[in-house]
Amino acid sequence: MIEGLAAIYIFMLAGFTGYEIISKVPVILHTPLMSGSNFVHGIVLVGAMVALGIAETTAEQVIGFIAVLLGAGNAVGGYVVTERMLEMFRPSEKKTEGEGS
Repeated sequence: MIEGLAAIYIFMLAGFTGYEIISKVPVILHTPLMSGSNFVHGIVLVGAMVALGIAETTAEQVIGFIAVLLGAGNAVGGYVVTERMLEMFRPSEKKTEGEGS
């Protein structure tokens, strides 16, 4: 019982600390920060695949499979968001007169 409460406390503390740290990051650094977090998502995905690989019971296999799906979605989503953020910094192509009308 105490171990479960300690785990919940650590989870809440990590969430609060992460929110406080991220909220103080300047806007210009969000893209590099996102790229770094994509690296972490990849490590989480590898960990989920390892956990799925050593799972023995059906419940462990189901949880491992869900972890792999969510980890993959998180990693892919991070790269999509990073790509969209980088689009904002690319120079836009100006239309010449006579185009588009």
